[in-house]
Amino acid sequence: MTASTLTTDVSTFLDGINTSYEQLHREFELQFWGTKMALSGPQYSTEELTRTKGEMEDFLADEEKLSKTRELLKAVPEDSVEAKTLKMLERTFGCYIMESEEAKTLRAEATKIEGGLEAARNTLTLGATIDGKFEEMSSVGLRNKVRVDPDEATRKACYEGLTKIGDFVTENGFVELVKVRNRMAKKLGFLDFYDYKVSNAEGFGKIALFEILDTLEAGTRPIMESARKQFAAEKGGESALSPWNQGFLMSGDIVRRMDPYFPFEKSVEQWGRSFAAMNISYKQATMDLDLLDRKGKYSNGFCHWPQPAWVKPGGTWQPSTTHFTSLADPSAIGSGYTGLTTLMHEAGHAAHFANIQMPSPLFAQERSPTSVAYAELQSMFLDSLVGDADWMAKYAISREGEAIPWDLVAEQIKATHPYKVFALRGMIAVPYFERALYEMPEEDLTAESIKALADKVEKDIQGGLSARPLLSVPHILSDEASCYYHGYVLAEMGVHQTREFFLNRDKYITDNPSVGPTLTEAYWKPGNSEPFLSLVENLTSAPLTGDAWVAELKQSVEDVLKEEKESYDAKLAQCSSGTPDTDVDLDMRIRIVDGDSVLADTDEDGGFLMTCKKFEQYVQARFTKA
Repeated sequence: MTASTLTTDVSTFLDGINTSYEQLHREFELQFWGTKMALSGPQYSTEELTRTKGEMEDFLADEEKLSKTRELLKAVPEDSVEAKTLKMLERTFGCYIMESEEAKTLRAEATKIEGGLEAARNTLTLGATIDGKFEEMSSVGLRNKVRVDPDEATRKACYEGLTKIGDFVTENGFVELVKVRNRMAKKLGFLDFYDYKVSNAEGFGKIALFEILDTLEAGTRPIMESARKQFAAEKGGESALSPWNQGFLMSGDIVRRMDPYFPFEKSVEQWGRSFAAMNISYKQATMDLDLLDRKGKYSNGFCHWPQPAWVKPGGTWQPSTTHFTSLADPSAIGSGYTGLTTLMHEAGHAAHFANIQMPSPLFAQERSPTSVAYAELQSMFLDSLVGDADWMAKYAISREGEAIPWDLVAEQIKATHPYKVFALRGMIAVPYFERALYEMPEEDLTAESIKALADKVEKDIQGGLSARPLLSVPHILSDEASCYYHGYVLAEMGVHQTREFFLNRDKYITDNPSVGPTLTEAYWKPGNSEPFLSLVENLTSAPLTGDAWVAELKQSVEDVLKEEKESYDAKLAQCSSGTPDTDVDLDMRIRIVDGDSVLADTDEDGGFLMTCKKFEQYVQARFTKA
């Protein structure tokens, strides 16, 4: 084969892969959005979701494509752009190809069971009986009341409402889904479904993953045990540790008092101003934001991309299209803080995937072999800012224009810092549960045994039953998100290490204009072409560890207060001597939607701040109590 013929052959192959995948990806993602958002169009259905997902995965599971990829990989220069793309395709196809016909059949069966379970879950009526009357609420609404309602009986009723999710899913297909997933994984030579998922996503197996997690678990267990004893002693005894009491007694009253400084209707504007100040650009992307909770809507925030960003042949830039959702109830106490944190998180995902600049859309899709930890690091790093005192000094502003007072920030630190380990333990409980779930002998899997296992893991890992029951965590149901939660743990390790890097280098993160360019170059541009562990080490000059995270947990309240007071005062002084920007440019079209309705659109409204104003007026008109 001549050099000219080889070049043509490679280009033709890659162009065909890219064009075909882009279309199949888009068709699936539009169905994913339509069904998860419960849109009314007749084109959206569980059957079409299953079909388009199957077509996309069949395309990626074509053994002839893998064979051709390997053939061309041997012929192109090892350091060429083509070689990098072909290596990524080899990894991607390898994640989907199933040499076992039995495994293919089992995968199809699992997809069908999952579709049925998802459809049933969407019709589940959740709520709590309060003062003798059943009040319908989503899982998000229930969790919010458990966290902030001052009445213990109401909190307990809402917690019991959350436990009904576990009853429902284990009686509507989840038991069989676990069995089929495991059979499929074992047919492919993996230890179990968890081993299969983590191997594809992270490039290392379940055993290696839990060697990392076991170190974190063992290192923080004494901190957790000590914190639980201290919490019970401070808050009135063992009843304080009940799942419906712990969150409220830790910070429920403070959440209520902070609520005026996080008005939900201002959250889109504050997110945009914060990201713009950090020089984060979305590179001509389009984004649909569906932010408000409603009946039938999927019960978890997410960010997906019907159009991945990539560099087309000849250097033409293809911007991303983002679908981004949260579940806000602006009338609920704490919704502003939660909504803004979710916005910062999902918008962090969107910024990451909008800035992947590689020669194939397959570098910029969120499934395997894209690392879960890699994806979550970006979003969790950016949502961590909401808890920083200097960030709150500028962006936690009441409707009257008053900044959150330091005394309230200090109270939050005093109330929550000694117990931050509870969040860590709650996070690691999910992967420990899923590991144990998929290690259960098939003959032992029943609705009752799974519920008993969930309770056991909560008690073992968190010290007692969790305010967010493990079986209410939506990730465990769907194929994309199951055996995924370890990614949040690895990502949180990366968040603390990345924050440490910026603070050592620049001394601050909030409004730091070097944050966007640094993240773009170090983390975002490569997409899934580089391993997660390498990216973290390349930026921070150290291998990934939990050291920075554990060091923060061990820091005294007094030291935290001193550091945070200095940064708060400095930012407040800076804000008082300046005026807010009259223009915010994220280089992106934004449509704020509520299901089928378009509430605001930057292209129609005259820019970002005008769109924010229109959304603010809509929320005030719809949710302001008479």
